[in-house]
Amino acid sequence: MDATDNLDAAHARDAGRAEEEQLLAAARAGDAEAFRRLMAPQEARLRAHCYRMLGSLFDAEDALQDTMIKAWQGLGGFDGRSQIGTWLYRIATTTCLNALRSRSRRALPIDVGFRSGDPGDAAGAPSAESTWLEPLPDAMLGPRAAPDPQESYELRESVELALVAAWQHLPARQRAALLLTDVLGYPARDAAEALDTTTAALNSALQRARALVADRVPARSQQATLRRLGDAGIDAAVARFQRAMDDADVTAVVGMLREDATWSMPPQPAWFAGHDAIGAFLAANPFRYFRWRSIATRANGQPALAAYSALSTEPPNTPYLPHAINVLTFADAGDDADTDKGGGPVTAVTTFLDVTRRGVSGPDFRAFTDTGLFARFGLPAALPA
Repeated sequence: MDATDNLDAAHARDAGRAEEEQLLAAARAGDAEAFRRLMAPQEARLRAHCYRMLGSLFDAEDALQDTMIKAWQGLGGFDGRSQIGTWLYRIATTTCLNALRSRSRRALPIDVGFRSGDPGDAAGAPSAESTWLEPLPDAMLGPRAAPDPQESYELRESVELALVAAWQHLPARQRAALLLTDVLGYPARDAAEALDTTTAALNSALQRARALVADRVPARSQQATLRRLGDAGIDAAVARFQRAMDDADVTAVVGMLREDATWSMPPQPAWFAGHDAIGAFLAANPFRYFRWRSIATRANGQPALAAYSALSTEPPNTPYLPHAINVLTFADAGDDADTDKGGGPVTAVTTFLDVTRRGVSGPDFRAFTDTGLFARFGLPAALPA
């Protein structure tokens, strides 16, 4: 970047601050449209923060809405000594901590379920949906390349499945401390103030939290792995996986997986590992009872497939309805730790299931058509036969 670019960037920042101050003044005077415009640039990052805290897209949306209401009501008390975003994160963090008082932590089956070699376990009794981590549509994080590609990269890195799942193992206040400092970049003193604790106590909590998370996440993030593999390689791999799934081709699907790959399916507690177990599960369950069509998408900063199904017993002209979001985790062939593990490039598939598609009912389970999950991904409500 040369001097001219630096000057242009400085002018842009100054113009942005001036506009923010004008909108803030108007919002304080009761202008709801000015408040909406003031909040709009903050929403994607605030939603991601609430999601990291809560592990649930729908709970995060509720927390974001509560944050906006509290911000509107408390705007007169904002003294302007900090940036508007900093003030909003403090409100959002408190809102999430209050919500977590009455909720159990969320997890993935790999953490709290059981490894199975019996394909029948994939159709066993599911656990309540509120037990499990939920996927986050990349569409809600903003464009991947704009306005700041590095900021977009870091935002997606901060919502990867393995990392969000690891954070859920932390007590709520430790989780908040880690997110405020290590993700949002708060100085320890400011984070301690936001959490109404001392800097010494916060630093002690951070030490424990960082050690726990480090034990549960890969050394290399998915964003780093995907960048090394390249967009063209990832797109080609996803297309092959999609074709294999839509064709119900067990051999082709298994051929895309590392030999030690895992396949989990919240809200089912059972999960499978290795080519033989995964192949048996696919043949005995999803490929036996359903026909499939899918659309490539992205969730939690990772490639994914939105899977639509029709029962195998239904007429050929039956529309395909939302059934699952398959989030793919890739291994880096250049990773020394994985050089002895053969097979394809996919090291894990996390399938977020709508179990009502196979007849499960009850207050603990909601159809994707009712929750609007696919709509939040920008996906159609159904696919034609």
